[in-house]
Amino acid sequence: MALVSVVVPCFDESAVIETTVDALLRFCDSQPAHEFELVFVDDGSRDDTARKVSERARSDARVKLIRLSRNFGHQAAVTAGVDAAAGDAVVVIDADLQDPPAAIGDMIAAWERGHEVVYGVRSSRAGESGFKRATAAVFYRCLRRMSDVDIPVDAGDFRLMDRAVVEVLKDMPERHRFVRGLVSWIGFDQVPLRYDRAPRTAGTTKYPLRKMVSFATDGLVSFSTAPLRIATQIGLLSSAIALAGIVYALAVRLFTSQWVQGWAAIFIAVLFVGGVQLVCLGIIGSYVGRIFDETKRRPLYVVRSRLGFDSAERRGSHTPVSTAR
Repeated sequence: MALVSVVVPCFDESAVIETTVDALLRFCDSQPAHEFELVFVDDGSRDDTARKVSERARSDARVKLIRLSRNFGHQAAVTAGVDAAAGDAVVVIDADLQDPPAAIGDMIAAWERGHEVVYGVRSSRAGESGFKRATAAVFYRCLRRMSDVDIPVDAGDFRLMDRAVVEVLKDMPERHRFVRGLVSWIGFDQVPLRYDRAPRTAGTTKYPLRKMVSFATDGLVSFSTAPLRIATQIGLLSSAIALAGIVYALAVRLFTSQWVQGWAAIFIAVLFVGGVQLVCLGIIGSYVGRIFDETKRRPLYVVRSRLGFDSAERRGSHTPVSTAR
């Protein structure tokens, strides 16, 4: 009988977490052919999310809890759960119930047919603003076009991964995590599973615009050097414009008598070239900053406590209190 681990990252989900636990346990009960463990990762919640999960963990051995020492971010929480998961297959699902637990059954069925990664593709995104849907669509299509890795469009972190894929993922050291891109990079036999995404059952989104932009930047910079190539092209273009300006200025100075020492043209040229330089430096700085973070070798996350885990029964899990990657 195969063990399936369901990893659930949580951050300030007190309003919905009990409903989520109940829904996942009902799903587990509907699948008698498999064993399940539900690995909840509390990513430094400021409410009583951890307390509510702890109460359920004490009454049901399938529920387990990892508490991180602070908020390390959604991707780090996903990584902590995957590191601790012992299953032959590992499913990642958010705590807000926008991704339906029933779809896990279809993922398991595809896994049993031999597919090693089954990733959810959102056919619809109910409850989300038009702005968020539009920006998400643009981001995924731009990323796929610019990246050397074939990252599926409209696919989030909701996915099932075979143990072989999980072991490779655990050995990947990136600190600016973009898990869906990392899984795509790994390869193996990957298939989509289309589903309709529901609105949040309760609570509010934990991805405001600022975090969405940061997450998109991580994905783009981690899986594409196109911004660097664009910076080079902008630099060449600005150099060509500057060279044309120099030729024009020399021609006017040498062959005409209408030489006027105006400040406007110089002012515009300086602003243009200076702006291009700053943009290019910013792009390069994004890559250099990530190199700096990688060289520090700080832990990706720090575990404050674990509940419901029996180290003697773990299948290859080696998550210490402080985990460096």
